[in-house]
Amino acid sequence: MFDHYEWFKKEVYRLTQIDLNYYKEKQMRRRIDTLARKNGADSYETYIDMISADKAKFKQFINFITINVSEFYRNPDQWSFLDREVIPEILKNNTGTIKIWSAACSTGDEPYSLAMAFSKHVPLSRIKILATDIDDQVIASAKAGLYSAKSVENVPADLKKKYFTQVEGSYKISDDIKRCVTFKEHNLLKDSYPKDCDLILCRNVVIYFTDDAKDMIYKNFFNTLKSKGILFIGSTEQITTYRELGFERLSSFYFRKP
Repeated sequence: MFDHYEWFKKEVYRLTQIDLNYYKEKQMRRRIDTLARKNGADSYETYIDMISADKAKFKQFINFITINVSEFYRNPDQWSFLDREVIPEILKNNTGTIKIWSAACSTGDEPYSLAMAFSKHVPLSRIKILATDIDDQVIASAKAGLYSAKSVENVPADLKKKYFTQVEGSYKISDDIKRCVTFKEHNLLKDSYPKDCDLILCRNVVIYFTDDAKDMIYKNFFNTLKSKGILFIGSTEQITTYRELGFERLSSFYFRKP
């Protein structure tokens, strides 16, 4: 029986430092129950014993609950808006290094997309991207920079030709783009945030969190941005309290700090 979920949440925090209290319970519990049963567990106690003893199952659990789904230039219309409206505004307010944070970066598709998008406007030497995720496994994959044809299908043809090399059916991102990005483990719900960012990208992640957790994250994003800095969120998300948080709305997925 899958009872004692409160106990399970405490054990997960002890093992992973991931606080499931911040996640929507019904949705997350359903996902975890499905995974546990798939692994042969018949209770939370059994599943905790399983992921404590088996490193592969532990990594599977982390990857599953952090929901790592990404691709280059995901939702192309949003990236067109970035290229047309957002980047020129950022460059108007900053003639030096462009400081960007890709939060919950997953396998690196989005921070590398940001580097390529900005490369059309400024030299790569001006682009500094911090890319963070809670899952060290996906960070390792991001650092390797090797992607499937499916992952890169939305990359503009000129950028794909310039910044990718085909390697045995896969696509490898160039070292020039890699040098723009620094990867680091980070927990949005407990770790300190960087400072003075021109742009934050955090897409299709906070939808899994409670309203209180969302407000905390968005307040921290607001404080992280410079004046005139911009937050880029996912197409499945909404910030209904953006005025109360202090943001100006540029579009349904871009918000500016005054």
